[in-house]
Amino acid sequence: MKKKPLTTTTTAANQTKPPKPPAKPTTPANHDHSGHEHGEGCSHAKKIAGPNGGRVITSVEPHAEFFVTPDNKVRITFLNEQNQPIPVAEQTVGIVCGDRSNPTTLTFTKAADNNFLLSNETLPAGNNHPTIVSFKTTPAAPTVRAKFILNLTDCPTCDHKEYACTCSHSH
Repeated sequence: MKKKPLTTTTTAANQTKPPKPPAKPTTPANHDHSGHEHGEGCSHAKKIAGPNGGRVITSVEPHAEFFVTPDNKVRITFLNEQNQPIPVAEQTVGIVCGDRSNPTTLTFTKAADNNFLLSNETLPAGNNHPTIVSFKTTPAAPTVRAKFILNLTDCPTCDHKEYACTCSHSH
């Protein structure tokens, strides 16, 4: 790639400004975190395991654990700052996943003990599903969405499924 020669610009008042330095590529060492928290599209975000072994979604407050049960239902558990389950209050969740031309919609019911939400429907067959999780913390609150590929294959290096893997290999 050819580098452009540095030039100066002259303002209307004939004052010369120094040239702008070339932009640095974004790397983990110089990445600016002022506009987001880790977990919001940041590739070097520390991966956190949920208390049930699911994926922790940090774009919503309180954070939520997304866990796929053995019978292919989704369990959403809200977490405190110590990553421990807290009771479900007014939060609601909806999920759309699977084939985009014929998506599956999951609705949720609060567990009898109020400690989690469980999907009424099961996930579609297969191992890789584009997934959108929509959260409302109160009826009047704006909707917060998390989007990811739900990869249900086993991780080769840890005890989790790929969607909840905490390893540093690429996914």
